Amino acid sequence: MLVSVHLPKTAGTSFSQVLQDAYGDRFMRDYGDRPLQDSSWRRKSRALRARLSNVDRMVPESINCVHGHFLPLKYAALARRTNTDFITWLRHPVERAVSHYFYWVNDFNESDAGLLHKRVIEERWDLERFCLGPELRNVYSTFLWSFPIQRFSFVGITEHYVDDLQRFSRLILDGRPLLVSTENANQTRNIPSGEPPQPYEIDDDLRSRIAVHHHRDMALYESALMRRETDRADIGRGEC
Repeated sequence: MLVSVHLPKTAGTSFSQVLQDAYGDRFMRDYGDRPLQDSSWRRKSRALRARLSNVDRMVPESINCVHGHFLPLKYAALARRTNTDFITWLRHPVERAVSHYFYWVNDFNESDAGLLHKRVIEERWDLERFCLGPELRNVYSTFLWSFPIQRFSFVGITEHYVDDLQRFSRLILDGRPLLVSTENANQTRNIPSGEPPQPYEIDDDLRSRIAVHHHRDMALYESALMRRETDRADIGRGEC
């Protein structure tokens, strides 16, 4: 079983297509929770209730891959039923936050938007208010509540998306070839298919303040970069 946690604006939509191609009718999407739209209490209690509920009602035996916006704790009990790999992708927290802001501003649909998204639009938040406010601080840490990143079998880095797809294939799928997809990219930035996202042009002082504000996510990102180098070294030794 593969559980893929899609952290917002980390190429998760593109990766979803990769997983669909790889797993076919054994793939399941789960985007119903919308963790960032809830209060901390509701978000955590939903994940805990799901963890304690009957796993078979959430994931049929025919499914081998679940992907979406949810706290990984929700599916922690799957390990009791079968071997389960948890995976996710991280992007530099400053770039992720800025991308998230422009995505919400440019792709607002009132009929589908959550309460927080509507608030951002109605109150006309600027980039600084969005990135330095308390509501969306340390998004990675929010999703990974009570689920240490060390429990993930694979953590990809969005800035190395194409290379890390191959690392994912070698570590999780026994080297199976994967199709590269870049769905849901920020269309205002004209990023070629398969190319890594380029840094946003923002004031250096603001960039520094955003990094400090999201210091917990910065620490997670740095640890994931170090783990990436270890994985690459291990894979390289295995190919010798």
